[in-house]
Amino acid sequence: MTIPTSMDQIIAAVRRLEGALVLEPRAGDGTPEIAWGDAFFYYAPDGQVPTTVQPYGTVVTKNYPDDTSCDLDRPGRWRVNAHVGRERARGLVGGEVAWGDVEADVLLPHPVYGELGWVCVVNPADRTTPQVLDLLREAHDDARRRYERRRRARG
Repeated sequence: MTIPTSMDQIIAAVRRLEGALVLEPRAGDGTPEIAWGDAFFYYAPDGQVPTTVQPYGTVVTKNYPDDTSCDLDRPGRWRVNAHVGRERARGLVGGEVAWGDVEADVLLPHPVYGELGWVCVVNPADRTTPQVLDLLREAHDDARRRYERRRRARG
């Protein structure tokens, strides 16, 4: 099996998950300009963007105003983010990170949402891509279970 190491290959892998909805905002589609070029992953078997849940994973291609720790404005840098839950995140990445010159291809807590159970990897490559894909699959499955619970609760 070839390990996907590009942003497009990771996005394509998520698209293949049953019930996945991948949003890729672009100029002219009505989305905020800051989101253009990024990708947002939802479990949405009906193909409709959920309005009451956050994505379970994202790919970001630039710094956001409150998120500059990974220096994503440098050419060629991008980051995959996955929600894995607080306990799992602590087990995967531990605690504090000295944010500075963030190394690529290393699993880290998300610089803004780490305390909420998010992990990230800048430019996943051979070392982390298999784990990133597994974590995105797990996040997708968790989102599916939450979706099914809400659906059953509504009757």
